[in-house]
Amino acid sequence: MAELSELYQELILEHSRTPRNYRELATAEHKAEGFNPLCGDRFTVYVQLEADKIRDIAFQGSGCAISKASASMMTQSVKGKTQGEAEELFVRFHNLVTGRTNSLGDDDSGLGKLTVFSGVAEFPVRVKCATLAWHTLRAALKGSQATVSTE
Repeated sequence: MAELSELYQELILEHSRTPRNYRELATAEHKAEGFNPLCGDRFTVYVQLEADKIRDIAFQGSGCAISKASASMMTQSVKGKTQGEAEELFVRFHNLVTGRTNSLGDDDSGLGKLTVFSGVAEFPVRVKCATLAWHTLRAALKGSQATVSTE
């Protein structure tokens, strides 16, 4: 179990140090800003749709290792998915990091590498770090102009 925990920590640190899709996306039709006033995490999420699918996604900003890794892995996980699939992934991820039973009737199946965030449930204050980018993506897809806040 300790080896698995260490592997998970390394994956989170690696995504934090070298985040994927970390850039401004000039062709984005949707974007939203997110802010976690508790720890100062701040991200902008950019989304380019093609019909109902997320053709491209990117983010910029700053935050702790958990929030930056979560944003990085989120962009990889939702690229190519429909808006509905991205919403379903949001629900599964949110349930994982909050320690809730999945309302979709399964455990963490379908989350792939995102399961590295399962330990966040043990630290409630870190849940906001892990979910900031996800809430910001949700706002971008809905066309919300207000800054997303975890408070």
